[in-house]
Amino acid sequence: MSQADSPADSAVAPSVSTSRRQLVTGSAAIAGMAALGGLGFPAIVHSQSDKIKIGHLTPLTGFLGPLGEYAVMSIKLAVEEVNQAGGVMGRQLELISEDSVNPSTASSKAQRLFERDGAVVLIGEISSASGLAIAQVAGRNKRIFVNTGCNSDELRGKSCNKYMFHVEGANTTYVKACGNALLRDNMIKGKKLFGLTADYAFGHDLLRVAKIFVSANGGSFIQDELVATDATDFSPYLLKIRQAKPDLVISNLAGNQITNFIKQYAEFGLPYPTAGFGFDTAVAWGAGADNFAGTWPMIWHHDVDTPGSRAFVAAFTKKYGKPPENQAWGEYVALKAIVQAMSATKSTDSAKLIDYFEKGAQLDILKARKGYFRDWDHQLMQEMYTVTAKPKGKAKDRWDFIQLGQTVPGPKDSLEILAPTREENACTM
Repeated sequence: MSQADSPADSAVAPSVSTSRRQLVTGSAAIAGMAALGGLGFPAIVHSQSDKIKIGHLTPLTGFLGPLGEYAVMSIKLAVEEVNQAGGVMGRQLELISEDSVNPSTASSKAQRLFERDGAVVLIGEISSASGLAIAQVAGRNKRIFVNTGCNSDELRGKSCNKYMFHVEGANTTYVKACGNALLRDNMIKGKKLFGLTADYAFGHDLLRVAKIFVSANGGSFIQDELVATDATDFSPYLLKIRQAKPDLVISNLAGNQITNFIKQYAEFGLPYPTAGFGFDTAVAWGAGADNFAGTWPMIWHHDVDTPGSRAFVAAFTKKYGKPPENQAWGEYVALKAIVQAMSATKSTDSAKLIDYFEKGAQLDILKARKGYFRDWDHQLMQEMYTVTAKPKGKAKDRWDFIQLGQTVPGPKDSLEILAPTREENACTM
C-alpha cells in the first residue's frame, strides 16, 4: 500500500504526510520548508549523495568463479586508488559488488543496483548470457554497462546496445589473434581439427566464429563436441580424440573447463598439438606448469612491459600477494576509463559519457598503444597477444610458466584488424 493510501497517515498527521509526498523546488519551496520547521515539523531536504556509486556484477560461484574472484580484487584496488587520489569531481566512489550467479539473478541485481542503490554505471560480468541480461536492464534504465569479460560476438552484433561498452575482446578478435599464429606455424591449412566447446552462449558463438576462420583458411573440423559447463571428467572426449587422430585439438572451452582439460590432456599423454580460441591466465595457473602446453590467445598478461602495466602489477601483487590475470586487467581498465570520462565531462550523466567515448577518447589500457571505443559498436580497439609455454625450468615462480608473444596487430597496423567488421557483426543502435 502506498503512503498516500495509508489510513493511519491520513488520520493521524495529514499535514506531515502531505509535506513528505510533495516534491519542492526553488526558493519559495525552501522558505515554505523553513516555515514548517518553525511550526515544529522537521524540514525534509533531498540532496545528492556525496558518493558516486559504481555497481559491479561478476560470477563468484560455478565454473567462472575463479575468474570472478580476480575481478572483485581488481576493481576494489582501482576504486581505492581513485579515492586516495581525491575521487572524481571531489566525490569519493562507492563500490557495490555482487555475485551475478546466472542471467536471471544478474538481471534482477542489475535493476536493483540502478533503482534502489543509485548506481550511475555497471561494470563487470564474464558470462555472455548474463552480460546480455545486464545490458538489457542497462538499456531500459539508460545507464552505462561496461562489459569486462563477455566474448560473444552477438553482444556487439544484433544484441548491441547504445548503453553497453566492451573492454573484453569479441570471439572474432580472439580467433583471429590465435588463428593467425596457427597459420604462421602451418597448423590450419590442410589440417584436420577436433574441437571441444563449452555448451552455452559463449561456446556456441566461439565455435561458429572458429569454423568460419578455419574454413576460410583451408582447414576443417572433423569433429566437434559440446561439453557441459559443469563437466569435470574429460576422459570420454580424450578417448574420442585418440580415435579421431586429428592434426590439432582446439579448445573452445571456458573457465575451469580449460583447467581440467589441460591437466587431463597432459595425463593422457596424447601426441596431438593443442590450441585454444578462448583463454584466461588463471585457468592455466590452475593447471600448473607441468601440464600447460599449446598456443592460446591473450588480451593482457602481467608480463606486458609498459609503465602503466608494471605499476598495476606491482600494486595488485603488493595488496594480494600474487600477480593479476586478464580478468583483473579488464575490471581495472574499465573503472579507470569511466573515471576518465567523468573527470573530462565533469558529469556522471550517461549521455555525456557515451558522447565522450564515441568521439574516440584515447584510453590508457596498460598496453604499448592506447585504446579507444569504436563508435558504431562500442568495442574497445586494442592490441592482443598469443601465449605458449615457457621452456621447462625457466619459470621464476608458480605464475611464470607462460611465454608472452608479440603484440597483434603489429605496431604499424590498424587496431581494427582483429575486430569484427560490419559484415561479420552488424550492429545497429
